[in-house]
Amino acid sequence: MIPATFQFELLRGHASPLHRQLYLRIREAILAGQLPPGARLPATRVLAAALGISRGTVDQAYGQLLAEGFLLSRAAAGTVVHPLLEMRHPAPPPPAATAPKPNPTDSSEPAPPRPFQLGLPALDAFPRKLWARLAGRRARGLSLAGLNYPDPAGYPPLREAIARHLALFRGIHCSADQIFITSGFQAALGLAARTLLRPGDPVWMEDPGYFRASGALRLAGARLAPAPVDQDGLRVDEAIRREPDARMAYCTPSHHSPLGVTLSLPRRLELLDWAARRQAWIVEDDYDGEFRYDGPPLPALSSLDRSGRALYIGSFSKTLFPGLRLGYLVAPPDVAARFAEACNLLSPAPSTLDQATTADFLDQGHFARHIKRMRALYAQRRAALAAALQSECGARLRLDGQAVGLQLTAWLPDGEDDRAAAARLRARGLAGQPLSAFSLECGHPPALLLGFANVPAEQAPALARRLREALDLPLPK
Repeated sequence: MIPATFQFELLRGHASPLHRQLYLRIREAILAGQLPPGARLPATRVLAAALGISRGTVDQAYGQLLAEGFLLSRAAAGTVVHPLLEMRHPAPPPPAATAPKPNPTDSSEPAPPRPFQLGLPALDAFPRKLWARLAGRRARGLSLAGLNYPDPAGYPPLREAIARHLALFRGIHCSADQIFITSGFQAALGLAARTLLRPGDPVWMEDPGYFRASGALRLAGARLAPAPVDQDGLRVDEAIRREPDARMAYCTPSHHSPLGVTLSLPRRLELLDWAARRQAWIVEDDYDGEFRYDGPPLPALSSLDRSGRALYIGSFSKTLFPGLRLGYLVAPPDVAARFAEACNLLSPAPSTLDQATTADFLDQGHFARHIKRMRALYAQRRAALAAALQSECGARLRLDGQAVGLQLTAWLPDGEDDRAAAARLRARGLAGQPLSAFSLECGHPPALLLGFANVPAEQAPALARRLREALDLPLPK
């Protein structure tokens, strides 16, 4: 017969393994004073039989408690609560009489994307079987060297593959030594800020602009200087007037986030000239410049840089899938060594297996074919959603005409509160971001940003109707 303290039920099939459940029960009993110092615990064989579990499970739980100092083994005398253990903190309440049943909805899987969610490619159209085959081949061929610490700057074949891709498709000619692999865009921006900025340095930030970029720069200690954006992109003249001594400018020239405009060529040249004269840096965030639907993608701003002041940040979150957490930064030649040193200290690169799989995806031509297919698919989905919204909402929801990127800007009537509108969408299970969430200063008209990449064309009419109903808009006459 075992003491009442050990008469409880363990939950089979629960997310927490049995040895972990047993460990927590005994630990709680010790902390609550139910098992005082010196109290003897049942033998592992006896407790295993009483609970209907294996002796090895009890051994694991006891072993963890011994390692943490809760228990003391006295050989033939058995296992006891450590006699010198003295609780100096208030004891937690005793555990409930019956353990809560596991929630059948609990899952380690992330929630599925909501309609109109921003920042997502077409997850339903990603070639998962092909990716799994490439990843499996890499995993099966893993060598002893592959188990070692990876190159902190990134997997060399992937850096070389990215250099070839940028030369062909983005007009950027660089060496693999200038490319640094990171775990996504934010890691790349953080690497740039840590390497080139000092706390308090002023940084031009597009206004409105990507809120995760502004948040990351603030976290790095930068002082943000709002740079207004109009139909031609960042207003360089106004940014100079407001903050002529900025050390860095963050911009999204190929497809402004969130307004969707493109930085005009005169503005690009003006921005590069300012950076060269002031010895400042430009961070080009090319988050979805691959997706243009009325012609080929425009060359990157960095392709025009002749002074070595532009840093290019790319990511595979939009072109492949965000769960990969893979991005990269291209540094000018003169500061590549500084970035290599920073990477050596920070090790920002993700798993070598993921990097190697991505390198194979690029080198075998799958990436270029995937982008081509996605351009056609996104053009179709964009047109279908725009037509459905026009049919449902009419003039009450004015859409932009930018044929680029993965989102639509839906302008609300003057005087509307776009944050309240976004909240109404969330209440109906829909996504959509308010434009005001991207603004550093007030003064922008109300609008909703709607992602269309995960909205199949056949679902667009029904989703547009749900959006109209959520916003309580009348049907157009």
